[in-house]
Amino acid sequence: MQSLFHLAIHVNDLDETRAFYGDVLGCTEGRSTDTWVDFDFFGHQLSFHLGKPFETTRTGKVGDHMVMMPHMGVVLRLDDWLALAARLEKKGVAFDIPPVVRFEGEPGEQRTMFFFDPSGNPIEIKGLRDWEGLFAK
Repeated sequence: MQSLFHLAIHVNDLDETRAFYGDVLGCTEGRSTDTWVDFDFFGHQLSFHLGKPFETTRTGKVGDHMVMMPHMGVVLRLDDWLALAARLEKKGVAFDIPPVVRFEGEPGEQRTMFFFDPSGNPIEIKGLRDWEGLFAK
């Protein structure tokens, strides 16, 4: 079964959110009100509501990195990931974990990068050459 996810989280400022998710990430804006805005986040629905963003801590041990938890993200095909990584670098995004290969030569080999939106929400973008490797053991 194919499905799409929907996630609604808090942000501090809708204009900053629009600039980041629209101009920097290249996501298409959907419906909105004075207190929230939707985006097409790589084929999934993200809703951003005004409020206090969730608390995060660097407690996720993945490979050689301690990653921010909780975090959200998306998995892209490798060509799309490479294009997005170049776009983010060109836009001057400060990476928490710069684009890197994780689990090289192992099942589930992937590219990953971590960064924050303007409200401090952590985002991970993964890139896979082998789409079937996402759940590889």
